[in-house]
Amino acid sequence: MYRALGDICRRAEEKNISFWEAVLQADCQERQLESGESFSQMAAMYAAMKEADVSYDPQLQSRSGLVGTDGGKMQTYVDQGETICGAFLGRVIEKAVKMGESNACMKRIVAAPTAGACGVVPAVLIAMQDQFGFSDEKMTQALYVAAGIGGVIASRAFIAGAQGGCQAEVGSAASMAAGAAVFLRGGDAEAISHAAAMAMKNLLGLVCDPVAGLVEVPCVKRNVSGAVVALSAADMALAGIRSRIVPDEVIDAMREVGLSMPACVRETGEGGLAATPTGMRAKERL
Repeated sequence: MYRALGDICRRAEEKNISFWEAVLQADCQERQLESGESFSQMAAMYAAMKEADVSYDPQLQSRSGLVGTDGGKMQTYVDQGETICGAFLGRVIEKAVKMGESNACMKRIVAAPTAGACGVVPAVLIAMQDQFGFSDEKMTQALYVAAGIGGVIASRAFIAGAQGGCQAEVGSAASMAAGAAVFLRGGDAEAISHAAAMAMKNLLGLVCDPVAGLVEVPCVKRNVSGAVVALSAADMALAGIRSRIVPDEVIDAMREVGLSMPACVRETGEGGLAATPTGMRAKERL
């Protein structure tokens, strides 16, 4: 796979293909697959995301009792038509909460790129499909864009909170979703890369501090933040705004920030929100 977003852009330009096609070709080469087989597998991933969304149970709570039912509350609120953010962004928030809660409740989700950040990409993509009527084929292409971005991040830095904090999980997911959103709205490879960079920049330094060591609080609500950041970055890129820092250098910066974080805010549950009096009481209760 690619180790730089710049390499994907150059490949796309040299071969006169789309960003997603450059990622597809690399996947086929690496895994020795025919393009049709690779595409079918990616389509199955998107279908699983949609199934996880529609199968959300608004009555279900996690075993700890820390999360659950909020997705249903958000859906009801959006249905009332009085959201500050508007119906579309309301649906994005709703879907991000639902996916994060489904993960905490041990339902079937797609790790994109991790289970802890599973709500960002599907919240953006499914809401965009509902809003703009894209075909499942187009959505699968968008998922290749997201996967290509995630692959570069994983190779240049990390996607695990234990290695680089939540910036490595939700930050990476936001970058993936931002690039995919730009693709869906007709942006080229350059715009895709800069959207990914701007999303990542806006989440640099985000710590991983799960209460009681569970991927529940604040993880679920951080998926919402990641999805909203992704969409704002996508709109900036589509408007012609570019990251002043080269996209691949942004990823490198995320790696350096992650390495400098103390262990207490890298998924150990020993610092940040996990160390608050409320967080400690939750840990003791469990």
